[in-house]
Amino acid sequence: MHPGAIAAVSPDRPAVVMAGSGRVVTYRELDEESNRLAHLFRAAGLRPGDHIALMLENHPLFLVITWAAHRSGLYYTAIGSQLTTGELAYILDDCDARIFISSAGLADVATSVTAVTPKVELRLMLDGVAPGFGSYEEAVAGRPVTPVADECQGADMLYSSGTTGRPKGVKPPLSGEALERQGGLLRLIRFLFRPSADSVYLSPAPLYHAAPLRYCMNFQRLGATVVVMEGFDPEEALALIERHGVTHSQWVPTMFIRLLRLPERTRARHDLSSLVCAIHAAAPCPIPVKERMIEWWGPIVHEYYAGTEGNGLLHVDSAEWLEHRGTVGRSLLGTVHVCDEQGEELPPREHGTVYFSGGPSFVYHGDEERTRAAQDPRGRGWTTLGDVGYLDEEGFLYLTDRRSYTIISGGVNVYPQEAENVLAVHPKVTDAAVFGVPDEEMGEQVKAVVQPVSMELAGPALEAELIEYCRSRLAAYKCPKSVDFRPDLPRHATGKLYKRLLREEYRPATP
Repeated sequence: MHPGAIAAVSPDRPAVVMAGSGRVVTYRELDEESNRLAHLFRAAGLRPGDHIALMLENHPLFLVITWAAHRSGLYYTAIGSQLTTGELAYILDDCDARIFISSAGLADVATSVTAVTPKVELRLMLDGVAPGFGSYEEAVAGRPVTPVADECQGADMLYSSGTTGRPKGVKPPLSGEALERQGGLLRLIRFLFRPSADSVYLSPAPLYHAAPLRYCMNFQRLGATVVVMEGFDPEEALALIERHGVTHSQWVPTMFIRLLRLPERTRARHDLSSLVCAIHAAAPCPIPVKERMIEWWGPIVHEYYAGTEGNGLLHVDSAEWLEHRGTVGRSLLGTVHVCDEQGEELPPREHGTVYFSGGPSFVYHGDEERTRAAQDPRGRGWTTLGDVGYLDEEGFLYLTDRRSYTIISGGVNVYPQEAENVLAVHPKVTDAAVFGVPDEEMGEQVKAVVQPVSMELAGPALEAELIEYCRSRLAAYKCPKSVDFRPDLPRHATGKLYKRLLREEYRPATP
């Protein structure tokens, strides 16, 4: 149930295969290299409960580093490789990292925060050196390949993507348990998706995000091989499934859309028969997109709804989803409640804020105000990720949007996700964001910003076509009154849209 145990019986089994370079990290290498780094952590004075951070591209040693921290009882924060200097400095300081590991490929950003992150005591760089950073390879060379004497379980402390403000660090309690003890997520993965040591898991997303990181590490607990894409390309993803005999994979809806937009002859070119489980999460999936994916791949598509906070989890398989189209599932962890603004629980089919009770607790590191804001107003200990939705009579949850994105136009609530889902499947649209902008008469009006398939299509004719397209499928009050066009939208690599950035552009500056 951990790399050392797998290495003892199958040392040459591939633990990581890098899709682009073909570089393989075996379980022996994963075990020995993570042990070397764990000994470095102890030599640097880090003890269980202390903190490290890493900022890497999808690198062959990414999971080596997280396993080293995990088996040392440390907190580890994986930081997005596309962050600005200010964002990186904020997270490094906020998480109290004592060691910071980056790579030569990210040296410009990594070195730019040295002067403003004094809590960091040691900085290491992979594949080269830079001012203020020592060589990772030299630092671990010659250290023992056996476990540290006080080996125990650590935990990730990951930051929300910051779609509604400053990123928030989600700090779980440390268990202090032995490394071989399996956690709740592994039990759920085994129950829902039936992986084994023979499984091959394709990870097409950045490893610094919660789902890819946690799923990769848990599949490695079973001895599975993880195939990591350095960057997502839809045709290459299909080729990898065929080439490596991928059995399990995890996606976000924007990846599904790009896969479906490949020419039919391209999609038919690849043998996908090894794939037994395709998991998706992280963002809403338009109903027509999921229908087409199930039609193409068969009833192997699974969806779950959860957050970095880990306070609850819902799941739905293909058969259930086809009977409840649009749902994100029923609860497997925690009990779901939908409440109004006063915290009063609502009956089925009524929209409100989604809360969980009975699941794991969490706090936002160093931010009591945000921790309180995620709790229900009646003090029952229920917590929310900030989403709005409703339950049906059978307990299936349907999400309508983020609470903070709800548009109030003429006193009526409008949930932008509905129009976004319609626009996303228009053949001339690559991406779309819908949000509220100030309106003197109505308070807010519905606005769309669209990334067209080609900017040559942008203009009044396409604007009119898209507005009419929405009105043919939704009530008029839910549809955009105007559409602007951009060559791309600010979307996180995990599929989440930074709608806050767009919305702020359209709101008058406050003095």
